[in-house]
Amino acid sequence: MQQPAGIPPAVTTRLATSRSLPLETHDLGTFDDLVDLVSGGGVVVLSGAGLSTESGIPDYRGPDGTRRVEPMTYGEFAGSSEARRRYWARSFIGWQRFNAAEPNDGHRVVTELQRNGYVGPVITQNVDGLHQAAGASDVVELHGSLDRAVCLTCGEVTTRLGLHERMTEANPGFMERFAEAAAAVGSQWGEQVRPDGDIVLEDSLVESFHTPRCLVCGHDTVKPDVVFFGESVPKTLVERCFSLVESAGAVLVLGSSLAVMSGYRFVRRAHQHGVPVAIVTRSATRGDAEATVRLHAPLGRTLTQLRGALGH
Repeated sequence: MQQPAGIPPAVTTRLATSRSLPLETHDLGTFDDLVDLVSGGGVVVLSGAGLSTESGIPDYRGPDGTRRVEPMTYGEFAGSSEARRRYWARSFIGWQRFNAAEPNDGHRVVTELQRNGYVGPVITQNVDGLHQAAGASDVVELHGSLDRAVCLTCGEVTTRLGLHERMTEANPGFMERFAEAAAAVGSQWGEQVRPDGDIVLEDSLVESFHTPRCLVCGHDTVKPDVVFFGESVPKTLVERCFSLVESAGAVLVLGSSLAVMSGYRFVRRAHQHGVPVAIVTRSATRGDAEATVRLHAPLGRTLTQLRGALGH
């Protein structure tokens, strides 16, 4: 079985297209400038994978902005049963570590700044739910959430936890076989988890995995409810985020390289409307030229200092 009738085709408008990043990075402004900008309130936060690295979830890019791994695209996932088997076998392992991650200081400070009136909505490119776990409200999940899965054929939505339980039942001993294979090569699987809960896995193990099927229509087209590379963010969600950015007192980018248009367009929109943009992340970013304040610094420590400087 390959692609059942009714499954959406691969998207041709690739909103997740990457661009190369600057090789050199320079700060723009100072920490005090960041404090002044945030103290004015009305801040919309745009967060990326770099905010969750201190929770043990690696990002896709190294310090120089170079992508370290190539994630599965929507076209691959939708195109064949073999690709879906490969994704779910790897995700079955990786999600267990991913799901155990807890909010770090950066997530907690964002929540405190929101509760104290400095920060308003949070637009996150992350699919890990850690902003909500830290107590943040008004979180816009730009790329969806790994907490859910959806059938591409009939639209049935299920919880990721329930899906994991079904995969566990359908694949007895899979975790143990993986642990044996990893031990044989000295691999620590936890270090290979990716921002989407995926993981590196040997082909021989993938071939033995039973792909989850939809409980309603029976097809093997169950997909995590997240936006894959090459897939479009819903237009209504994009327009909502544009509106939030246009009415913001400032936009604070945390832990995103902005290398994909999915997030970068909001920095561009803020710049076009004269909304100040502050970017705090260790790597270069595609939005550096539009920034009002640009700090290359670790997020947990910097945000903790920001909270203190604001008197909280």
